[in-house]
Amino acid sequence: MLNKRVEEAINAQINAEMWSAYLYLSMSAWCHANGNPGFGKWFEVQFQEEQDHAKILFNYIISRAGAVELKAIDEVPTQWNNLLDVLESTLAHEQKVTSLINNLYAIAQEEKDYATSSMLQWFIDEQVEEEENAQNIIDNLKMIKDNGYGLYMLDKELGTRTYTQASPLAGK
Repeated sequence: MLNKRVEEAINAQINAEMWSAYLYLSMSAWCHANGNPGFGKWFEVQFQEEQDHAKILFNYIISRAGAVELKAIDEVPTQWNNLLDVLESTLAHEQKVTSLINNLYAIAQEEKDYATSSMLQWFIDEQVEEEENAQNIIDNLKMIKDNGYGLYMLDKELGTRTYTQASPLAGK
């Protein structure tokens, strides 16, 4: 059975992951509306990944005989100044999520909940990748600057991204 403090923290993280999914769906809509369908597709995959993250945590609480408590999802931004603004917002958000995951891990450690600590290792590794991906796109946008052909090529490249189900959900 889950420690109550750990259960509450995981439930809060489920809500944070669903908010993240909603944010990325909003970013996808903005990109599509502003003529960048490849960026829009990239954010659609982000949306799906964040839903996976919430489902992993959801499944974990259930597997430990805990109670999942879903909360309302707060409103997300819908407007950005440009693509660089969208991606810088993405990086800042992923850095915030990293701090939330780190805090959740610290709580599990304080409560000597080693099973939860072990499960969270996947999320810690995932956050390194999330931040790196956002930073790489930012770096590309800064290098491209106002070069329309470069932006076109980056949009095409990002549009090839495909969704892959998170490994902890395999077979579930």
